[in-house]
This record gives sequence, structure tokens and C-alpha cells, in this order.
Amino acid sequence: MIAGFYAPLPPARTGVADYAAALLAELRRHGTVEVAPARCDVALYHTGNNGLHAAIYRRALEEPGVVVLHDAVLHHFLLGQLASTEYVDEFVYNYGEWNRGLARELWRGRAASGTDSRYFEYPMLKRLAERARAVVVHNPAAAEAVRRHAPGARVVEIPHLWQEPPSVSEAEAVRYRQEIGVDPGAYLFGVFGYLRESKRLVSVLEVFRRVHRENARSALLVAGEFVSSDLERAVAPMLAEAGVVRRPHLPEREFWVAARAVDACISLRYPAAGETSGIAIRLMGMGKPVLVTEGQESARFPEDGCVRVAAGVAERASLLAHLLLLTSMSGVGSAIGQRGSAHVRSHHRVDLVGRRYWQLLSELCA
Repeated sequence: MIAGFYAPLPPARTGVADYAAALLAELRRHGTVEVAPARCDVALYHTGNNGLHAAIYRRALEEPGVVVLHDAVLHHFLLGQLASTEYVDEFVYNYGEWNRGLARELWRGRAASGTDSRYFEYPMLKRLAERARAVVVHNPAAAEAVRRHAPGARVVEIPHLWQEPPSVSEAEAVRYRQEIGVDPGAYLFGVFGYLRESKRLVSVLEVFRRVHRENARSALLVAGEFVSSDLERAVAPMLAEAGVVRRPHLPEREFWVAARAVDACISLRYPAAGETSGIAIRLMGMGKPVLVTEGQESARFPEDGCVRVAAGVAERASLLAHLLLLTSMSGVGSAIGQRGSAHVRSHHRVDLVGRRYWQLLSELCA
């Protein structure tokens, strides 16, 4: 069997590329896997809400295979790929002729698609899910979205993968804190990855401001590249406030040092796109307490292995209560982190995930 592997790969600066590189190496332990071959016995297509996936998306429709949905909302991807008439027709294909007027309205208002919940409520998955021989998802929210759009689709839930991180010493972590101006005894929260509205950065910064007033030995590292220039301008004054440290996109080695240096990771998503955060899995596997938005995307995580933050109107009060708890009660965060790490190491290890993928590919090839 020759398996075709279609995905963005490093040096592309996306979580999907990192995921794909780790999975590709693992799958090659089981058999022959070629990257983007012209022909193969069974194809594995990695799709996401990013223009890097455009050619992969088109091929997945033309030559059906196994589709991995890294994002279970493709609405924003299609907004960037289709012209007005094509977009409206695609929306109608997904949701019926009676929604043609809504489609036109959404096209006209697409500049607000990063914050308007309607664009997340209509994932536009039908065509891809109907064509696929199987659809791989990472959590129950994504599985439900696929089944709503294509009741006959074969949906396989495979956990997001985790692999042992490179070694970072305590001394390196301490030096990194010194370099970014964070006291060794401060409680350091970290926000990592691409910074978009749905990662709730405004809420995080406003809540942290209150936490820092109550506990001056708290700090917040915001590391990553802004996707939205409007968001970047809006939060610029808040990023200059006391206790906040700003870093751009982190090279791989610096990311792992920063991950080792933080005491907790904040990884919120709302509105959610059915994705499982690779950064959350990385930090959880390291034994760091991770704050996630409550929902089906995080339903597989144990209740005592992460910190669930309420979504919607209760978000800021919930986030504030949890940040104050972590900064004020010694040992709570490390206990949560240990239980989260045990879960990730039991269910998300790359060898376990790779075996599940290979079994699926082999079955379809047979």
C-alpha cells in the first residue's frame, strides 16, 4: 500500500504543519507514505481554515480519500477562496435555497467574520464530508458538525497527537524569565500561537489587569503573531500595561523554553471552530495547567486535568475566579497539570495516534 500524504509541512508556520510532520514520521514506521504523490492507493488530506489548504481541499474533492478536519468550520476558508456568486451557491448547497438571502448578507458582512458568531454557526462542511471516504476529527464537537452536514459520512474520532518535547532545563527556563523581565517567583500565564479574536485576548488582558492589581507577582506572556490588524491596534495599549510581556512568533526552540517557563497556559476559543488546540495538548502533556473554554471541543479532557472557563457572558467572571485561584493557592496548578499530563500521555501519544491512522488507511485500501 502506498499512502498519499497531503498537508502543509514545516517551515510553514502553522500548527497543522507541525502536527503533519510528526504524524508523517510516525506513519512511515508502518509503511510507505509519499508526500503529495500524483497517484496513491489511499490519500490522507489535512484540511483547515487557512489558505495553505486550498490545493489540498480541491484535490480532496476530485480524488476522494480520508479527510482530517483540523478545523470543523471551513466558512472563513471558503470566504477567502470563492467569489461572491460561488460563495452564495456553496452556502445554498449546504443550507438550502431558502437561505440564499442570508448567504448574500453574510458575504456583504464578511469583514466581521472573525467576531460574528453566525460565520461559526454555518461551518459549510457538506461538500467535503460527502465526498470523503472517511472524515477524521479530534473531538466530539467536530464529529457532530460533520454528521449534521453529511449524515451518511463515516466519521472517525482520533485524538490530537502529542510527542515528547525537547529537553529544557530549569536553568534555561529561569534565564528566559530573566530575559523577558519576569521575576522567578512570579506566577506566569502564557498565551501562545496565532492571535485572533476567537482566542479571547481582549478578555484575557482585561481580566489579567484585575488579577495583577490584586497580586503584583503575576505576569502574562502574550507570544504570537496577530492575524487581525484591527485586533492588534485595539489591544496595543493593554499589551503595554504592568505585568504583560509581549513576544512575536516564537521559533520552535524558544517556544519550548517559554512553555517550560510559564506556570499555566491560557488557550480559550470562542466562538469555537471545532478545533483541538495543538498548543493546549503540548502544554498539557508537559504538566502545565491549561485553561480551555468549556464545550464539546474539550469534552474528552478529564474534569480535574484542565481548567474549564465558561463561554459567553460568564467568561470574564469565570476566568477571573480561576486565575485568582491559581495565583493564590500553591499546588493547585501543579496538581491539575499532573493529571492533565497523565491523560495526554495515555491517549494522545504519537505512536497511539499513528497506529489508529494506519489502521484506517489500511482498511480503506483493502
